[in-house]
Amino acid sequence: MTGKIFRSCLAMCLAVIVLCTGLFVAVMTERNEKEIFWQMEEEAVYVAQGIRRMGIDYFAGLEAEQRLTWIAADGTVLYDSVADESAMENHLDREEVSMALEQGEGTSQHISNTLLEKTMYYALRLDDGTVLRVSCTHVSLGARLIELLQPILWVGVLTMILSGLLASRLARQIIKPINGLDLEDPRRDQVYEELWPLVSRLREQNHTISRQMEELRRRQREFAALVDNMSEGVLLLDGKYNILSGNQSAAAFLGEENLPESLRQNRCRGELWDAAAKALAGRHGEALFQADSRSVEILANPVTVNGHVTGAMILIVDVTEREERENLRREFSANVSHELKTPLTAISGFAELMKEGLVEPETMKEFAGDIYKECGQLIALVDDIMKLSRLDEGAPEVSSEVVDLYALSGDILESLRPAAARQNVTLSLEGDHEIIRGVWRILNEMLYNLCENAIKYNKDGGRVTVRVSGDRETAVVSVEDTGIGISKGQQERVFERFYRVDKSHSRRIGGTGLGLSIVKHGAQYHNAKLSLDSEPGVGTTITLTFRKENELDHIS
Repeated sequence: MTGKIFRSCLAMCLAVIVLCTGLFVAVMTERNEKEIFWQMEEEAVYVAQGIRRMGIDYFAGLEAEQRLTWIAADGTVLYDSVADESAMENHLDREEVSMALEQGEGTSQHISNTLLEKTMYYALRLDDGTVLRVSCTHVSLGARLIELLQPILWVGVLTMILSGLLASRLARQIIKPINGLDLEDPRRDQVYEELWPLVSRLREQNHTISRQMEELRRRQREFAALVDNMSEGVLLLDGKYNILSGNQSAAAFLGEENLPESLRQNRCRGELWDAAAKALAGRHGEALFQADSRSVEILANPVTVNGHVTGAMILIVDVTEREERENLRREFSANVSHELKTPLTAISGFAELMKEGLVEPETMKEFAGDIYKECGQLIALVDDIMKLSRLDEGAPEVSSEVVDLYALSGDILESLRPAAARQNVTLSLEGDHEIIRGVWRILNEMLYNLCENAIKYNKDGGRVTVRVSGDRETAVVSVEDTGIGISKGQQERVFERFYRVDKSHSRRIGGTGLGLSIVKHGAQYHNAKLSLDSEPGVGTTITLTFRKENELDHIS
């Protein structure tokens, strides 16, 4: 501020000095020129009287202060007090001479090339038509300014000193009340009137900043709560691998109680370091690693400001479920390929023997029967796969309806009696009529598969019992057999797709390995509870427990 005030004072003083000096010199020069013209006019009048009396002889022995020139009417110089008139050029075109010939008198001025001298001319027409010109040389305005330059410089130096002192004092007087302001709570009585608008603005800004800070703190708390409660881990790094921010999920994924201050000092996991290095290099980084029994994916992206990478944002996600689904998909594809290849290989072999004529006529019927059997196995497999696909999609082709589990079980057992008779298995139905709301087709497939498996994996002379019971809230269907049973180690896997307890027995009876998977997905679709109780050599009991109210919340 002192510098601005000093420059302002100095500029103002210098402007006044220059203006006053110029005005003074101009006024004095103008008055001087008028006085000179007046003197030249008087001298011309006196000389004209002498010329009228004595002619050119008047100039003999005349000593004049100004230069005198006598010019004929045609412009010829008759006499000049300084130069040889015979060597001088015609003066008819001179401005002052032309004016004198026309108007009786004339004046003109001529400034030298150096701008330091000015020549003034006064011409007077005499009675005989000749012209008498008086000229005088004096200093110009520029010369007078040069003469005054030294005093002006001294005045300028003095002005600078005074301006500096004045600026310093004014700055202190202006700044003192401003420095004394309480910026947190400025009051008008602390300052002079000119600062009242500033004080008002400060108070308004303080209130605005307070509101904004409170809003910012609130949003920061919300953001911190959101990040801290995220199941995904979040890390924000600067360009030197320092962790600027992170949540507890990230620490849990990395196996740390608290996040390290820098990834450079503590490499944590190699996968995280590699992904962060790619992000800080301006590229997208991904990595996958195993943390205990979980599959964890790292996604790293660069943070840029004005086109320059200043840090990295790292997201750590638990992808265990995705990886498990991917593994199940690969396993399912492999199992489907295997299950399809086996009957197709048999069909191809039978067909090739028949094509080459290597089958005896009496065995042709037997081969055709084997081909028919294998085709039936393929159709059953494809049908079960389509059922599972529909259940996975969760969108049945029909809507829900009221289903009597007792009646449905009776119809299924009735349809399976021929198959049970072939294996010498006794079927029985016990319980009461229990009504639920569900998709009849899916429920029919579930109970049919349970009963069919109970027959297939039963002993000669065995028994299958279906029991239907319930209470006000639930309906229970259990299928009990006296078959081969399932060991404890295999009970958790029997509901997996294509899993078989006894592969040789399953191949012999023609199972697809998808029956219990269909039961499991159907139970999930109906929000039913599925349980299994089995003992090798004794038998197996599979129980389905349905809710009677809101059984299918997701079905319209």
